[in-house]
Formats: sequence, structure tokens, C-alpha cells
Amino acid sequence: MAPSSSVVAKIKVQLKLSISRLRMVQQKDTAIAKQQRRAMAQLLEQGKEESARIRVENIIHSDITTELLEILELYCELLLARTGLLEAKECDPGLEEAVKSIIYAAPRTDIKELQTVRQLLVEKYGKDFALAAVENSDGKVAERVVRKLRVDPPEGALVQAYLEEIARTYGVAWPKREQVREEEEDDSDEPGEGQAVKVLEAPLATEELSKATPPRDLGPRSPVSVAPPSPSTDNMNPRIRLPGPPELKPGARMTGLKKTAATEARREGKEEEPGGRKGLVGGKIPDVDELAKRFADLKR
Repeated sequence: MAPSSSVVAKIKVQLKLSISRLRMVQQKDTAIAKQQRRAMAQLLEQGKEESARIRVENIIHSDITTELLEILELYCELLLARTGLLEAKECDPGLEEAVKSIIYAAPRTDIKELQTVRQLLVEKYGKDFALAAVENSDGKVAERVVRKLRVDPPEGALVQAYLEEIARTYGVAWPKREQVREEEEDDSDEPGEGQAVKVLEAPLATEELSKATPPRDLGPRSPVSVAPPSPSTDNMNPRIRLPGPPELKPGARMTGLKKTAATEARREGKEEEPGGRKGLVGGKIPDVDELAKRFADLKR
């Protein structure tokens, strides 16, 4: 019989290979199951319900096998994490379920690396231990592993649930009987010619509508809203100050032009006759004698 340490080293190597292989097979089976589901959806859309019910059993069996491989992968990871406990001559109670489940399920899978792990475990713990695991006489094999390996036809409720889920996933109107029944119920809900439609609320009069005050939110809103500042001890009545237009200060050139215009206006005012009123068009106001003289000249 090989030394215990060499057997444990071989088990450790084969566990790593088994984990990698199990993951690869799961990915492959998942991809195949997607293609089979798409084919089931096409059968349901074409109305071939009996054919879909028979073929969907393969999908159910594939899903069960994938779940079993996932459980065995977890057990392999557990043994790999606790390889120190495999050094003992007797199987540790914390590893007994994982070891016996692998010995029980490995022959029913196509994973060669897992079957190699089984052979090494049988070599490590002896034939009596392996026989108890194969027959599950002590019930140490995980119940979910035993359940996944049962060869029983799926129940009708499970088949129906699978078909409904496939139809819903791929947007197929199935089962059609339920769809027709729902349409009939929708039609029956609509009032007929002889049925009176019950008025839930009385319509508001026009006068009441005219008296009503429109809400403040009515109409378009500004995309910019400013929240008022909250009062504080320094400012009890805070207000929002919006920035106004900037003040335009005249430049040096404009200031010079204004001064020049003011100087010219003063000069023109000084050139007017004395005694006359400034700022009037035509100079000073004529006297009464002058107006009479002009009137006499016009008569001539």
C-alpha cells in the first residue's frame, strides 16, 4: 500500500484537475441548454405542443446534471481546502459527507478526473468504507446528491412550468387557451348596447370651473429655480438679490466730447445781445413800439 502522504499529494492534484474539468463541462452544458430552449420556443410557436413536452424532458435532465456537477465541484473545493485532514488514517467527520458523496456519484458522471479522485479515496480509506458509501448504508451521502441521481421521469407540473418559462423568456404566446380566455374576459368587461354605463362622478358646471382659482404650478415653468436662503441669527430676513445689468462708465474720450460741447454752448450764449432771454430761437423779444413800426411798414 502506498504511503499516506503520496496518496494525499495525488488526491490534491486530481482535485484541482477535477474542479477545472467540472467548470468546463458546466459551461458547455449551459450553452447547449440555451440552444435547446430556443428550439422548444420554436416548437411552441408552431403549435407542436406534444413534441415540445417530450423534448423538454432532455432539458430538465440536463439541468439536473448541471446542478449535480456544481455540487460535486463544491465538495472538491472543500477537500482541497482541507487536505491537511486527509493525512489522518480514519476519515474526519467534517469530510465524511464530501468523500462519500464523491465515491457515490463519480461513477455516474463522465468526468475522468473525478473518477480518479474516487479511486484514490477508496485506496486511502479502504474497501469497507467505499462499500458503505456506494450502498449509502449509513446515510452519509448528501440527500441532494441522491435525489439528483434518481432516474425518474419528471412530473407533469415541472414539465408545464418549464414550457411556460421558455415561452415567457422567448416571447411566445403560450398556452394559447389562456390567451383566448383572457381576450374573452376583456370583451365581456366592455358594456354592450343594452347596458348603461354607470357615471362615477357628476361633471362640473361651467360656472364652477370659471370661479375656480387656477393652481400656481399651471403653465410652463422656468428651468432655473432658486431656493430662498434660510434665516439665520445674522440675517433674519434674507432676500435673494439677482445680479442686474453692469454699470457702463464713460471713457476718457466720451468725457472730453461732453466738455467740448458744454464749452461751445457757453460761447454761443455769450454772443447773444444783452437784455435778451437766452435759449430762445430768434434772439430777444421785440418791444411794442418796434412791432407797431413793422406793422406800419407792412401797410405801405
